[in-house]
Amino acid sequence: MILLSELLKKALLAGLLLLLAGAAVAADPFPAKPVVMMVPYPAGGLSDTIARLVNNPLSKHLGQPVPVENLGGVSGAIAAQKVAGAPADGHYLFQGSPNELILSPLANAAVRFKSEEFRLVQMIGVAPMVILARKDLPANTADELATLARSVSRTRPLTYGSVGIGSLYHVLGEHMAQTLGATMVHVPYKGGAPLLQDLGGGQLDFVMLPVSLQQIALAEQGRIKIIASISATRAELPALKNIPTVNEGTLLKGFNFSTWTGYFVRKDTPDEVVLQLNKALGAVLSEPAVRTQLEAQNMLLAQPMSLAEANKAFAAETARFRAIAKAINLQPQ
Repeated sequence: MILLSELLKKALLAGLLLLLAGAAVAADPFPAKPVVMMVPYPAGGLSDTIARLVNNPLSKHLGQPVPVENLGGVSGAIAAQKVAGAPADGHYLFQGSPNELILSPLANAAVRFKSEEFRLVQMIGVAPMVILARKDLPANTADELATLARSVSRTRPLTYGSVGIGSLYHVLGEHMAQTLGATMVHVPYKGGAPLLQDLGGGQLDFVMLPVSLQQIALAEQGRIKIIASISATRAELPALKNIPTVNEGTLLKGFNFSTWTGYFVRKDTPDEVVLQLNKALGAVLSEPAVRTQLEAQNMLLAQPMSLAEANKAFAAETARFRAIAKAINLQPQ
């Protein structure tokens, strides 16, 4: 009987120790291990560059390594799906934009997630967008482009390029055509390089893209021209200060768009974890070196957001692009 009692005590003690150990693990502060930054495109592009500007400062504020993982495919949806399937503990950050999390599920039948499955933690950068045209297009302003598009609509519709059906640039082209009541022809490309090559060669009429140093160089060489930006006001970036916006005319006034990059987690990630990530990314935004390096990529530093502001902003962007996709009858393919 005494032996049985001793065994019972030992069993109870062992159980108590296990419970205490489990509680200690559960109470481990976030982050308990490296926080992976998932980039939905191969290394070497702008998205990868942004990630490598942010990951080291973010690591400093989190106290854990922040390795960058590149996983391209299906317009960024493969990487998004991997984050959606990872534990909702904040140790996977998705670096995304409207292209991957809002438009991809609307345009690609193979994408199974919805934007509501993700939560925006913080935006990091905003890229002003411009209308680029072939050098000999008989239009030099946004209003002249709009007038030309209408006048040739029934004879030889203007062509505009994008990096694929359902991409932001395709959606904006269709939206512009609908706004003007003009017919335009969409020409999809497999990437930005062949698109700009055809624009420079005169095989394409125009395109809307985030501004880049390459485009500015091509415009300075007289190989293409920059018609206007589609920002609401002239961008603060030195490269764009002399470029008028569509709002300085009348026919495309209010046709204002930019593209942004932000960091996301799964929607069901604990609030306290999301708050910590939000504060750490907000601290990254305050670092002068991050601003300087983003501006070198012709991106504007985003303003720090509270979680409530981030939720509201992402919901508004989702609703805006879904409404446009519906209006242009964008169908999953």
